[in-house]
Amino acid sequence: MQLRALRYFVTLAREEHFARAADACGITQPTLSSALAALEGQLGKRLVERDRRYIGLTAEGRAMLPWAQQLLAAHEGMVHAVEVLDGPLRGEFRLGAIPAAMPCVGRFTEALLQAHAGMTLSVRSLTSREIVHAIEAFEIDAGITYLDHERPANVIAVPLYAERYVFVTAAGKRRARGGMSWEDVARHPLCLLHQGMQNRRILDGLLSGHGLSVTPRATADSYIALLAMVRSARLATVMPDRYVALIEGADWASIHPIAMDTPVSRIAVIVADRAPLNPNAAAALNCARGIATGID
Repeated sequence: MQLRALRYFVTLAREEHFARAADACGITQPTLSSALAALEGQLGKRLVERDRRYIGLTAEGRAMLPWAQQLLAAHEGMVHAVEVLDGPLRGEFRLGAIPAAMPCVGRFTEALLQAHAGMTLSVRSLTSREIVHAIEAFEIDAGITYLDHERPANVIAVPLYAERYVFVTAAGKRRARGGMSWEDVARHPLCLLHQGMQNRRILDGLLSGHGLSVTPRATADSYIALLAMVRSARLATVMPDRYVALIEGADWASIHPIAMDTPVSRIAVIVADRAPLNPNAAAALNCARGIATGID
């Protein structure tokens, strides 16, 4: 059984489309189909339901998928473990980060690439739930996500910093002086992340704790979109204070801290709690420990 065929199988399960899977593997679609047919022949089982297009995995395919993912991850970890004996890690590091934590990705990138000059970094913006799934499926090496709300299971975590919130509105709009209360926030027309994002669920919980609820005028899945709405649509938003450094000095934005009388949320680097620890995962934890005190 060839690892290459297993990689094609796992990629097809992820992409759920033959042409996209072939493109992701850097091969032609006939080559992908031929390799999968050979794999099915070796096992004596049909793994993929298909006619002229991909339909889904069979029961046998679904049973095989997590084992194939583990085999490929174990092979990659073995190769890295041997390579690291000769010096810094090489190859691609795959990181997933929630939108709320994107401003700290720069510091993580700096620490990782300085320690491992031969590595390249690929960053994906994911929800907290998508990060947990991607780690379980061996699709990313580490995630930057919330630690305290909907705490992820079976992971090793290194807290980076505590998240606080700021209120952002268009410059010149009337607002409360000084810091904002949640009551002040709720009185404004808002644009917020949608409820599929954990940050929004945390904000809803904070508002509920003050006997408040809001119906935003607009929702999005990125802070760039929210800031665009603040600037052009004259809405207001709530975002993590880590974004202040990125918009500080913008003449169109007015930024105010929100008084926090409730526990703040911690952001952490997480990796799968597996033994032996993948070298990429170990590198992520080392980088996180190195930047944790300086990033707060």
